[in-house]
Amino acid sequence: MAGRSWAGTTLDDRKAARRGQLVDAGLDLLGTQGSAGVSVRAVCRHAKLTERYFYESFTDREELVVAVYEHIGEQARQALVDAVSDTAEPAERAKAAVRAFVELMLDDPRKGRVLLLAPITDPALTTRGIALLPSFAELVSGQLSHGDAAERQMTSIGLVGALSNVFIAYLDGSLKVSRERLIEHCVRLVLGADRQP
Repeated sequence: MAGRSWAGTTLDDRKAARRGQLVDAGLDLLGTQGSAGVSVRAVCRHAKLTERYFYESFTDREELVVAVYEHIGEQARQALVDAVSDTAEPAERAKAAVRAFVELMLDDPRKGRVLLLAPITDPALTTRGIALLPSFAELVSGQLSHGDAAERQMTSIGLVGALSNVFIAYLDGSLKVSRERLIEHCVRLVLGADRQP
């Protein structure tokens, strides 16, 4: 920020602030232009920092892209944890979780594109995206009440895959429904998955 005073801040504070600027720039570029728009030069220009500061925080473009992805993944995980901690009733928990995820992914579509679309197109994220799925499946599994542990695990993996694909279709424009209809459908998927066979 122009005219910002660094008086009273440590070298580590300034380094962390610059890293935050680079991650924000990476989010903006990856979430609006996709993988092709993310280069070291473009990120530095967007963050208004020199390449020297880029390499102070990241070894290469791939490391930045992974940091952006993990930052959004943690936001999504925390939003889901917070949403389900407020109520004990399964239907209300399902609605709260879906609504929290929709708000995070659609109120700022850059985040949805980074979390759901970027792993499909950016080689730096292909394995990272696969690695993140089990943590979301584990969160979902903890909310299921029917079946043994293996059944809940299979159900949660299938549910995360189904929901991811619905959100991807919504984000890429191939699914054209209202936001409320999207939420209602996803809630039905979650509740239907936890019914006793």
